Amino acid sequence: MKLLSSISVVLLLAGISVKAQNAGKQVPQEVMEKVYNEVKTPHKYGLVVVPSDNSKKMDCPTIFRKGKEWFMTYVIFDGRGYETWLSKSSDLLHWKTEGRLMSFGDSTEWDGSQRAGYPALADTKWGGSYELQKYKGKYWMSYFGGSAKGYEAGDLGISMAYTTGDPSKPHEWTRFPKPIFTSQDADVRWWENRKIFKSSVIRDEQKLTGHSFVMYYNANGDSAKNNIKTRWFERIGMAVSDDMEHWKRFNADPVMHHPVGITGDAVIQKMNDVWVMFYFGAFWQDRKGAFNRFACSYDLVNWTDWNGNNLIEPSEPYDNLYAHKSYVVKHKGVVYHFYCAVNKKDQRGIAVATSKDMGKSTVSFVDDKKVN
Repeated sequence: MKLLSSISVVLLLAGISVKAQNAGKQVPQEVMEKVYNEVKTPHKYGLVVVPSDNSKKMDCPTIFRKGKEWFMTYVIFDGRGYETWLSKSSDLLHWKTEGRLMSFGDSTEWDGSQRAGYPALADTKWGGSYELQKYKGKYWMSYFGGSAKGYEAGDLGISMAYTTGDPSKPHEWTRFPKPIFTSQDADVRWWENRKIFKSSVIRDEQKLTGHSFVMYYNANGDSAKNNIKTRWFERIGMAVSDDMEHWKRFNADPVMHHPVGITGDAVIQKMNDVWVMFYFGAFWQDRKGAFNRFACSYDLVNWTDWNGNNLIEPSEPYDNLYAHKSYVVKHKGVVYHFYCAVNKKDQRGIAVATSKDMGKSTVSFVDDKKVN
């Protein structure tokens, strides 16, 4: 027993030592290049899900798996605000709309006109199961909501929703009665004091942050700590929790940002000992439009930004305005990079690019205002 205890102590100390060595460490360029070569998807397959008519805009794909089927949640803006929808696929290329997960509510509710959801606690292992994990017998979803009508209009806040049912079946999820974060909170940070947007929640099994759950979210705020309000800036920050119900902001500054423009919509996966953050950028100093990129970390807090080519950028008639907001999975040796494709007519749908040539999609935007 004494020998086993000694071995356990040695292993524990070794684990602590490895964590300490990696904490705050920059990811070497050669590792970044390996990640890029692993995730790049040079073959654009095309649109896979589009709105039923041109008055609606589709955005923000999230992919998960249940059994042999794949599922995609996304948000649809119809003029009033965002609702959260679900589609299903057996091959990641052909998708069928299933129904809503979060619908509009009463105008008196804090989130009555905006309910943009993102399923939480998916398996983060690169090439893993991509299944949603339960906690306390529930499946979880973070979302941003608001009461004002219009495109991301009014005050927006982040909250949580959950279900004890099947996440692969369309049904209304139970929402928290109030937001957990807003831009009006007493402890709001300088970079998030105007609007708060998309969130992504993972389980921190190693408690690298000292907590069990981590939320990454992007928000619009002042251009600098001196409260100068200029053009639109978005940055990615963190929050933490130990029970998925009570959340607190983590650190005063964002963990991923750029001198100008938008840095947003973080989605996290893990490749061996390296965490990869897929995110989008827009309107930067050195490049136009909107595009998808990545950063890497050993500790979930300190991120090394990729300095090479974009993962996805505008190039096709269906995405020649913006190609952004990624969700990337690897299945049976093929990488699928889902993203929001926006053309110059401002039509928005979900497209995918792949690491292997999978042919071309036959899906296209609706050419008129009539519903199919």
